[in-house]
Amino acid sequence: MSDLSDFPITKRWPAQHPDRLQLYSLATPNGVKVSIMLEEIGLPYEAHYVDFGENESHTPEFLSLNPNGKIPAILDPNGPGGKPLPLFESGAILQYLAEKSGKLLPTEPALRYETIQWVHWQMGGVGPMFGQLGFFYKFAGKEYEDKRPLERYRAESKRLLGVLNTRLEGRDWVMGNEYTIADIALLGWVRNLIGFYEARELVDFDSFGNVAKWLDRGLARPAVQRGLAIPVKP
Repeated sequence: MSDLSDFPITKRWPAQHPDRLQLYSLATPNGVKVSIMLEEIGLPYEAHYVDFGENESHTPEFLSLNPNGKIPAILDPNGPGGKPLPLFESGAILQYLAEKSGKLLPTEPALRYETIQWVHWQMGGVGPMFGQLGFFYKFAGKEYEDKRPLERYRAESKRLLGVLNTRLEGRDWVMGNEYTIADIALLGWVRNLIGFYEARELVDFDSFGNVAKWLDRGLARPAVQRGLAIPVKP
């Protein structure tokens, strides 16, 4: 049986199945990337709920795994060389799990890097921009009289949707016929934009027909449906 006792995070979130990959997360757009991925590839794992309301992502135990204090993070007891591997940053985790499982990332070098570039595009553009739009549209940003920040993020979010819409022309998935980690990286954020952030009309989402159809295809996947609800709050 794997021994994870050297990792302080297991003191706060004990592993009931220490031989399985440990996921520390919350069902946010970044968090569900990893839960969806794990459901898609079928790798046994144990999910732990990190309570933002209790500021658990900034506790010493969590920071020992991710010094950036953000979810998701994982602890794989069966990492490279059979040694435990702690890992944070959702994009890095997606790539690691794809390579570990041999799934959802093309092996042909050019296609592999093309897929990874779209994951980085999500991390560098879609996530930050959609998140800022949500802040200035649905949350505290409404208190600002100056509407230029909201307009900036609205315009940039629409531009990014346009990029994705163009990419999906004639394609079922970002990489064509093959569903990959590029789709997993994007699904939660696009879903949140028109769902949780309630910005469908603000960004004229229905004008991006390719994106809308892609989102429907993604959300219809059983593994995606399961992953969107993981981890469950205790």
